[in-house]
Amino acid sequence: MSGFSLETTQWGVHDLFVLKDTQHGRRVCVARRGANLLSFEQTIDGVAHALVDGYRDADELERAPSARSAIMAPFANRIADARYSFDGKAYDMQPGVAAQRGIRHGFVRSLDFDIASRQADAHGARMTFRTSAIRPGAFPGYPFAIDLAVTYALDASGLSLSVSMRNVGDEPAPCFFGWHPYFRFDGSELDTWELQVPARQLVRTSPQLIPLPGAEAFLPLEQAPKELDFRQPRPIGSVKIDNAYASLVPDADGRVRTRLRDPASGLRISMWQERGVVLVFTADTVSRDVRRAVALEPMESMSNAFNRADCAEAIRLEAGAERIFRCGVEIDRT
Repeated sequence: MSGFSLETTQWGVHDLFVLKDTQHGRRVCVARRGANLLSFEQTIDGVAHALVDGYRDADELERAPSARSAIMAPFANRIADARYSFDGKAYDMQPGVAAQRGIRHGFVRSLDFDIASRQADAHGARMTFRTSAIRPGAFPGYPFAIDLAVTYALDASGLSLSVSMRNVGDEPAPCFFGWHPYFRFDGSELDTWELQVPARQLVRTSPQLIPLPGAEAFLPLEQAPKELDFRQPRPIGSVKIDNAYASLVPDADGRVRTRLRDPASGLRISMWQERGVVLVFTADTVSRDVRRAVALEPMESMSNAFNRADCAEAIRLEAGAERIFRCGVEIDRT
C-alpha cells in the first residue's frame, strides 16, 4: 500500500519517530533527543541503502560524539576562544576556564525536545520539535531567550527541514542555525564518491579552523588549491576536507544543492539550502569510522559569526522577530 506513515518506538528511555514513504521506499528515523536525524534509508530493487551515518545506539545518542546530525543552535560550529561581543557588550561562554577553551555546535544536542505536532497523510509525514530551553541563565555567556522549532517533513521530493528561531526576549539577540548530517554509501569507498559544491569562494581558516579576519577569509575558487575546487563534480580522492564554501550558486528553483554521488550504485544525495554557507567534512578526525562518511553541513552563517562584522546582519534577531532557515535532502539515481 502506497502512502506515508508515522510511527513511534524507543531506544531505552529515548523516544524515536519513524517517518515512512512506502511509494518511494524511504524510511527516516528522528530522536526526541536533540531532534536528531538517526537514519535515512532508501530502498531500491528490494535493497535498503543506509544514506545517513547517524548514532547507532542510545549510548551514542546521549554522548553525541562527532556531532552526527546535530541541530546546531543558537550558533553553528565554533566561537573563537568561547568569547564574543554583541551590541557593545562582551560575553564569555566558558567563565573561569583558562586553558583549552572552545565551544561549538550550540546548546541543543543534549536537550529532549517537546513534540509540537505530528501528522501523516496522503501528501507526506511531518513532525515539529520545539524547545524553549534557551533562556537567560540557562547557558553561560548567552543571556538571550530563543524559541527553537524544527520541522521534519518527508514527502515525494525527499526530506526537508524548516527551522524557526524566534526571539522572545526584550532585546536583540545573536543567533543562527546549522545542521551537521553525515552521508554515506554502502559498499563503496569514500575516495570514489563524486562531490559537487556550487560555490564561488573557499573560506580560509586558521589551524584552529577559525575563519581568517575580514576579507582574508574569502578565497575565489579560481585561486584555491585545486584539490578543494569541486565546482564541477569529481571524485573526492584522498584529499582531506574540513572547509566551508561561500558565495553559493543556486539552481533555477532558488535552492543551492551540494551533491554527493556514488558511481558504483548511481545513487546521488543532494543536500539543499536556500542561503548561507556549506561546510564539507570528510570525517578524518571522528571518533569512529574514519572516512566512511561525508558531512555536508548547511549553515545560515559561517563559523565564528558572532565575532565577525561581515556576519552581523545575518545573525541579528530583533526582539519579537522570527527567522526561518530551510534545507533538506533529495535522493535520485543517475
